[in-house]
Amino acid sequence: MSAPNDFVQLSLAPLLIGALAAISCALLGNFLVLRRQSLIGDAVSHVALPGIVAAFLVTGAVAAWPMMIGAALAAVVAVLLIEAIRILGRVEPGAAMGVVFTSMFAAGVVLLEQSGSRNVHLDVEHALYGNLESLIWLAGESWGALLDPAALADLPPQLPRLAVVTALVAGFVLVLWKELVVSTFDPAFARSVGIRADLVGFGLIAMVAVVAVAAFDAVGSIIVIAMFVCPAASARLMTDRIGLQIAWSLAFAVASAILGYVLAGYGPIWLGAQDSVSAAGTIATVSGLILAAACLAGPRRRGIKGSAGPGSPG
Repeated sequence: MSAPNDFVQLSLAPLLIGALAAISCALLGNFLVLRRQSLIGDAVSHVALPGIVAAFLVTGAVAAWPMMIGAALAAVVAVLLIEAIRILGRVEPGAAMGVVFTSMFAAGVVLLEQSGSRNVHLDVEHALYGNLESLIWLAGESWGALLDPAALADLPPQLPRLAVVTALVAGFVLVLWKELVVSTFDPAFARSVGIRADLVGFGLIAMVAVVAVAAFDAVGSIIVIAMFVCPAASARLMTDRIGLQIAWSLAFAVASAILGYVLAGYGPIWLGAQDSVSAAGTIATVSGLILAAACLAGPRRRGIKGSAGPGSPG
């Protein structure tokens, strides 16, 4: 088998899946960073565990869609609880997220330990750390498989799922662009012109839940956190204009996904080792290194430090 065929079978699908997950997370992450709600991605991506276990207990089977639905419901419950604690208890958003995150994750661990389902392979480790390397496309024997309907039907299900989610996220941002930007930079003005800033904010968090649930079984909840925060934070250090910030974040997201996957698979070999390392961990590491570089050399780092608000909406 030739090297190009090896790439199509073993690397094309994981690279596309990683890039799509990074793009969808970065699009929403820009608004989370500007709203100072970055931890919401952390909370939502981790509360998938009780949903996964509950879905197994209800169905009695290890099946992808019931577990996806269970994880989605758990994410929605987490979002509602965070908002309820924040509004009713007048608790700072970070504290509300911390309470819900730890409580629901702990509940999932207890449920897993006490239900007997711990003896069943639930892919909980994959939910946390990802299984990007295993999402290969065996039917992709050549580039011509991209035009073969039968071969395309054998693509890892995570790829079409994330393609749909990425399209939904892009549509959400495009359709609600004005509302998102105005309510992010000036909620009071948004309310004065008839924009439901609270409703827009809830819609944003709901989309974060959708992305986190769609991505967690492919790239893991740990890397989802990095994908939400690092590209957007790096982009924020490059410009104070929201349009350019999103463009920078998408470039950083795709670069970290591709470079991280390549380094995970081939970096150890280049250094003389025999085994590859975690793709998810390497992608998150590259994202962090890009953020570190932006912190040191980003043209807007000093301006942001001294600014009073989240930046310019222009």
